[in-house]
Amino acid sequence: MKRREFVSRMAWTLGAAWLTPTTFAAEGSAAAPALPRKFSASDTVVIGRTGISTSRLAMGTGTVGVGHHSHQTALGIQGLSELLLNGYDHGLRFFDAADSYGSHPHVAEALRHVKRDQVTVLTKSWARDAAGMRADLDRFRRELGTDYLDICLMHCLTEADWTERYKGAMDALSEAKQKGVIRAHGCSCHSIEALQAAAKSPWVEVDLARINPIGAFMDADPATVVGVLREMKAAGKGVVGMKILGQGDMRTRQDEALKYALSLGVLDAFTIGAESKAEQNDLIRRIAAA
Repeated sequence: MKRREFVSRMAWTLGAAWLTPTTFAAEGSAAAPALPRKFSASDTVVIGRTGISTSRLAMGTGTVGVGHHSHQTALGIQGLSELLLNGYDHGLRFFDAADSYGSHPHVAEALRHVKRDQVTVLTKSWARDAAGMRADLDRFRRELGTDYLDICLMHCLTEADWTERYKGAMDALSEAKQKGVIRAHGCSCHSIEALQAAAKSPWVEVDLARINPIGAFMDADPATVVGVLREMKAAGKGVVGMKILGQGDMRTRQDEALKYALSLGVLDAFTIGAESKAEQNDLIRRIAAA
């Protein structure tokens, strides 16, 4: 069966009960200003100047993703693919994968049930030279069962001089884009120096950046990071937020975290990894209610 014929209403109901409601005054936080408009997880957004249209919310597959394993891949291929398809049923069109998460087979299973051009597939490589990057691109496409990748990022950059040190890998991604193997390239950063270098590099088309209001698992304090992201945005780069819930540190303050991300005006999209359909449905509801 190419797609399921209906969405389970019961899963939506259970999702609403996943966490008790929170307020922006919780744990001493100041009340956030009202958002200028309504948002939806399924809003169609364009990632920078890439021309890639997708949903505002990306479905993360890498909570504590390391060693080809994550909380999401622990669900099994069928379990995670069903979670991705549940999101698809609710208008989510952005699959966020990575080699280090081990989530390619799970995403591949979900892709078998949807039209390929209806979803955005983002993945990430640890390759730091041209040969390694070319090999990864070939392997990733086989593992994902797709002829092309929408976005491929250099994963977890920390060096201030990465744009010079890893030029070979960058050139391999540029070559892949010219051949239609990928649609856009960029990076995820894990230091403020790497993030600042990404902001200044004309090669970076998409950046995956850590951002939340309490500075949890971020490259620097929120004000500093937001300043760099504004520079990226002004340069036309696509900015996708991650660590929106502070890798779980804001699990009981979701509404505050979501409203913060939506209020910044610098994120084209953001990725959050739900671990069940109930969590995913509740997240979609909370974004709509922000």
